[in-house]
Amino acid sequence: QVQLVESGGGLVQPGGSLRLSCATSGITFSRYVMGWYRQAPGKQRELVAVMASDSSTNYLDSVKGRFTISRDNAKNTVYLQMNSLKSDDTAVYYCNAVWRPVGNVYWGQGTQVTVSS
Repeated sequence: QVQLVESGGGLVQPGGSLRLSCATSGITFSRYVMGWYRQAPGKQRELVAVMASDSSTNYLDSVKGRFTISRDNAKNTVYLQMNSLKSDDTAVYYCNAVWRPVGNVYWGQGTQVTVSS
């Protein structure tokens, strides 16, 4: 059974930091492209950051320089370090795992991030 379990969300003041974690099980983690998406109320889900199996990365323009995605293949976990948070970063953040050769796509349940004073 495949599981992606996010943690680390919460309430933070503008300018603060949070670190999200996504622990996975049931997949060959090192083969998967791992990503973080977010969805704010009334908006479409958007890709925030993605890291391929070769550790190459890509980021949403608005988070470049503030967010960093990383992965630990030994722990089957992907992280999202979020610094200099803004109110516009408020959203539910979802972990995503994709293995394109076989068409596998998995999602976590999401974790709420609220940036507010």
